[in-house]
Amino acid sequence: MNSRWGTETRIQSAKELLAATVDSLKDVPNLEIALRVYGHQSPITATYQDCNDTKLEVPFLPNNFDKVKYRIKSIQAKGTTPIARSLEAAADDFPDQTTRNVIILITDGLEACDNDPCVIAQKLKDKGVTITPFVIGLGLDLSYLEKFNCIGNYSEAETKDAFKNVLKNVVSKAVLNTTVQINLNDIQNAPKETNVTLFLYKAGTKQLIYTYMHTINKFGNPDTLNIDPKMNYDLVVNTIPKIEKKGIILQKNTHNIIVVDAPQGYLKCRLLYSNRPYSVETRVILIGDDKTINVQQINSTDKYIVGKYKVEILTLPRIYKEVEISQSSTTTIDIEAPGSFSYRTGREIVGQIFIKKDDGTFDWVCNLDLTAKSGQWYLQPGSYKVAYRHKDGRSASQTVETEIRIYSNKTTSVNL
Repeated sequence: MNSRWGTETRIQSAKELLAATVDSLKDVPNLEIALRVYGHQSPITATYQDCNDTKLEVPFLPNNFDKVKYRIKSIQAKGTTPIARSLEAAADDFPDQTTRNVIILITDGLEACDNDPCVIAQKLKDKGVTITPFVIGLGLDLSYLEKFNCIGNYSEAETKDAFKNVLKNVVSKAVLNTTVQINLNDIQNAPKETNVTLFLYKAGTKQLIYTYMHTINKFGNPDTLNIDPKMNYDLVVNTIPKIEKKGIILQKNTHNIIVVDAPQGYLKCRLLYSNRPYSVETRVILIGDDKTINVQQINSTDKYIVGKYKVEILTLPRIYKEVEISQSSTTTIDIEAPGSFSYRTGREIVGQIFIKKDDGTFDWVCNLDLTAKSGQWYLQPGSYKVAYRHKDGRSASQTVETEIRIYSNKTTSVNL
């Protein structure tokens, strides 16, 4: 760092530009900075270099910008380049691993000690530390650029002006960008719900800007998104039913948290003791609203917002249930497996099938096909009546009634 850039040394230029950068960060909300320096305490000699020469000079604290600037001014370049040990130590400098933590590494040399920065980078990942440094190389041989690929995002600066531009770009990318975390809260207001698609529209329009599948990262937190703060957004969370949050305004240069109440549980509809697969659909409706919010196949499970629902099971006859979905639990609707009813007739007939209710009355189930001489239906277990006459009959007195009994997984056949 004592090599010269024009009339100044690299260390002089770096200190000047870093001090100016610290000043530019004072108005950034929710930002804390720290300063770790290496190679500044123990002079390097022909026979000795201090590979432990790395120190957290100014720890993370609110409003410590002037303290960092003051310490930068007094730094002198004396010793070696223990990059790996400094990175490993820097990972422990952060007081909170759940926040967005950034390292900007400035060096004019490669690793000079016995540790491999790539090994340290992997160790940090294995420990769950998601810190990818932004590396600024000052006057380094371009042939060594690949040495930094395993560490982080590398930028080069061959002159003071180049360093000024690179530093500005790196700080803008690493610190000044706007990030967003979308919390899908459960019934305990914990951001634990996930695995649902998010749509972000330009506010007040149908212009879709971003599509994300909501994800919980390996720290157990909703993943961080990079979103342009220049416009306002309408958010659609594609739960069942969907949730909308309109007119979202993002605060620039900070980490925004958007909270959505999205507690969910599960609904499962299943056939009991069925000896074959049946294609049966269930229509799910919010109580108080006749709009269908989902059509769910039998023997499947879907996730719903916590609340009360009406379920119409499209069997013959229809089955209606009211259910309540609770947080993270499964509500199960069990129905008996149907039986089969089949008929044959020598002439085309008109007719209808009715189910006998517990009070002795009958409800309509379906109509017979008046163009066919045979037919088959899958009916729920119970007592039924078929009322029919020949298609070309001219008298109501020709009506015939046939009572049948349907059993699960069995076939009832009649000649009409």
